[in-house]
Amino acid sequence: MIELPKTPSMSLHGRKALIIGASSGIGLGCAVALAEAGAHVCLSARNVNNLNQVVKAVQTKGCSAEAMVLDISDIETTQESIATNGPFDILVNSAGLGRHAPSQDTTKEDFDEVMNVNLRGAYFVTQAVANGLINSNRPGSLINISSQMGHVGGIDRAVYSASKHAVEGFTKAMAIEWGPYQIRVNTICPTFVHTPLTQSTFDNPERIRWIKEKIKLGRICEVEDIMGAVVFLASDASAMITGSALMVDGGWTAD
Repeated sequence: MIELPKTPSMSLHGRKALIIGASSGIGLGCAVALAEAGAHVCLSARNVNNLNQVVKAVQTKGCSAEAMVLDISDIETTQESIATNGPFDILVNSAGLGRHAPSQDTTKEDFDEVMNVNLRGAYFVTQAVANGLINSNRPGSLINISSQMGHVGGIDRAVYSASKHAVEGFTKAMAIEWGPYQIRVNTICPTFVHTPLTQSTFDNPERIRWIKEKIKLGRICEVEDIMGAVVFLASDASAMITGSALMVDGGWTAD
């Protein structure tokens, strides 16, 4: 009798996940996906009212969820909160912002604000979750929501693209360092996703034409397109994947 290989499980039962930026958009979608896969999800954002509404909605689906108010630009408070409430088996960092403008018009204030969240905040929240896992001798899956702009450039997106290229870099370095602890570190790189954060782009007919020309599948990315990817990377189905970028870009970067 042939012994057939067993497909790894995508169940997340018994695991605890921290989702940063979970009150809307991609972060909200990731929180729902992980909760539906069985994880206990700690939903984090700055706006407590929105956060509590999302937690209640997730719980109404019969899933396990709690709120955790965090501003990842406040490094010290974030580290303390993660140490107190962890360890977390899964991290999804979806906090991010953009201050899009032609590069010759970039201000120091916009540059610092984007880097403070997209790079500095992302770096230290990933570090904090990893420290909790290492101190507890636990494996884990750490996922940063990056962007296709972490691999290419884009109109009016010099600062945003720089921040996401940096996320790709530290993800690879951390994956190398933490591999011996069985801690995997990866990114998900979406194309333009229809969320409140991107609404101004979708309101621009010229930008919409440019986006649709670049996306080989010929349609706009929705939050639901990210949800399967995050469960895959969080679960044992991706147990041999680390230091990688999962492109969810409809073929944008295939050129």
